[in-house]
Amino acid sequence: MSNIDLIIEERAASIGSFLVGRLLPFRQKRAVGPFVFLDHMGPAQLDVNTHFDVLPHPHIGLSTLTYLFEGEIMHRDSIGSVQRIRPGAVNWMTAGSGVVHSERTPDGLRNEAHKLHGLQIWVALPKSLEEMSPSFVHIEADELPFWETNDAKFKLIAGEAFGKKSPVPVHSPLYFIEIASEEAVSLDLGEEIYGERALYIHEGSVFEGEHEHHSGRILVAKETKICSLKLAPRSKIFLFGGEPFPEERHIWWNFVSSEKALIETAKNKWKQQQFPKVPGETEFVPLP
Repeated sequence: MSNIDLIIEERAASIGSFLVGRLLPFRQKRAVGPFVFLDHMGPAQLDVNTHFDVLPHPHIGLSTLTYLFEGEIMHRDSIGSVQRIRPGAVNWMTAGSGVVHSERTPDGLRNEAHKLHGLQIWVALPKSLEEMSPSFVHIEADELPFWETNDAKFKLIAGEAFGKKSPVPVHSPLYFIEIASEEAVSLDLGEEIYGERALYIHEGSVFEGEHEHHSGRILVAKETKICSLKLAPRSKIFLFGGEPFPEERHIWWNFVSSEKALIETAKNKWKQQQFPKVPGETEFVPLP
């Protein structure tokens, strides 16, 4: 009997001049634990005339997690953070009451062809922290917990699981774990994973019971259980989830909140350009 309750396929979505594969939110599943948004960027080949330029735009009520496989992005925000994101590192920006940021191709790559490939993730904040002060943390790749089990390589990108803790300062019980293997391997995730859980098949395929699932899918667990899996050779998956919140989360554009009134306030603030500015940047994304 399958432990999978729902299968979500990547859908094409535009973020300006760049197409992504959108996985969350989905009409039948708006969130997995505190995870409310997951975009797969690329892989895209950018030439000297094509750049990744997401102009300054606002967020409230969430933390953003950026994780790259290839390429680089320059992050700037209204807190004053300026950070070049490279593959394997984690950018963790908590918007809270409001933050503005831009994401661009770094100057050093704008005159050469290069690839861009990664994940953009939004994690909702607990109701008590939705209006906290914004913050920014960058964690280098070699700071993340890494281990091997049965020829599979595990990396704990955020949260706590399997007795390990990522240095990414999350705000509720959650986990986001990369699992990769060059060989076919069997995994028993057992009871060490908590809350709602799902896995994103990034490369290769997964066998769950008698079913084979290919890349580009999220498998959402039935009754919070995904236990026994088999990875095909050269596969990479992301196991993620955590404790869900008791309140529904509303999403409108880049705003996430348990209260629609806070989203309306944020919409008006952005329309009037009352959010803090990104130092040195004058362009911005208009309110839709």
